[in-house]
Amino acid sequence: MNKQHESPIKRRVSRKIWVGDVPVGGDAPIAVQSMTNTETTDVAATVAQIKALEDAGADIVRVSVPTMDAAEAFGKIRQQVSVPLISDIHFDHKIALRVAELGVDCLRINPGNIGREDRVREVIAAARDKNIPIRIGVNAGSLEKDLQKKYGEPTPEALVESAMRHIDILDRLNFPDFKLSLKASDVFMTVAAYRQIANQIEQPLHLGITEAGGLRSGTVKSAVGLGMLLMDGIGDTLRVSLAADPVEEIKVGFDILRSLRLRNKGINFIACPSCSRQNFDVIGTMNELESRLEDVLTPVDVAVIGCVVNGPGEAKEVDVGVTGGTPNLIYLNGKPDHKITNDSLVDHFESLIRQKVAEKQALEDSIIAKK
Repeated sequence: MNKQHESPIKRRVSRKIWVGDVPVGGDAPIAVQSMTNTETTDVAATVAQIKALEDAGADIVRVSVPTMDAAEAFGKIRQQVSVPLISDIHFDHKIALRVAELGVDCLRINPGNIGREDRVREVIAAARDKNIPIRIGVNAGSLEKDLQKKYGEPTPEALVESAMRHIDILDRLNFPDFKLSLKASDVFMTVAAYRQIANQIEQPLHLGITEAGGLRSGTVKSAVGLGMLLMDGIGDTLRVSLAADPVEEIKVGFDILRSLRLRNKGINFIACPSCSRQNFDVIGTMNELESRLEDVLTPVDVAVIGCVVNGPGEAKEVDVGVTGGTPNLIYLNGKPDHKITNDSLVDHFESLIRQKVAEKQALEDSIIAKK
């Protein structure tokens, strides 16, 4: 049924660039990305992690390339995966030149730490020749020493001044195809920096609260910080930085965007927190369903409500719903359909959701085929 409406958020107008076949900025959907944490020289392990991220829905994946050996490994990795890859490079311009030859889709560099201007020019020339965009990444933990001295400590103004130094280099070399991030672990600093820079440049902005924390605390901090910026219409791609399995970053990223109606990917669960009125184990049912249905990327709205107080109202607005009762009542496409007992609820409900997923996917495939 999926009555999900368009988001009321008016997004900032930005220049569109392409990371591989993924558009970033302009009218493109906000892209969700993560970063591998395997040793890049371990090609098999890195490929496996990238594929796991892709299966979770990642639009883009970033890979750290700190050495020339890692660059050669990157080339082998590039051949084995289809998702667009960003290489994360610092200091050594020769690494950037090498991965450009090996098929990288975006270079994450800071022009100011590559060294002499002739080296920067080489990198920009290679990027321009191969239509590779650049991501400038400013981080509160690695500000230039003179800015640390000038401001005394990291501040939004310091982050913006650092960013503008790098941007000035690209402007001087007439290279507009870049995106920018201004990250801090502090929510207020990050939000203030992005708000300042959003009015100064036209390029896409990559959002993130850096080093946000573990799975729970980092999710909360990221949701608060990124949510504030996204509500302002700021942000064209994002990464949720968690000290956890990178796959969790993708899940949380999509959850944040789904909550603001900015992306509609995977199952949108509406579930009650449960109380003594519940007629089935809502929490246990939800845990089981989320675990079983992690592979679903097709948008489906599902309601799991334990009693008849709010259950019928919620179930009328979703594709598949269940309202607790004696026995429980199943809703399909917003209408009461049939009843089900507790002992077979989870298995039956999962099968109904998967049927709806198959229907929606077939419809989508049909629409695409007609274009």
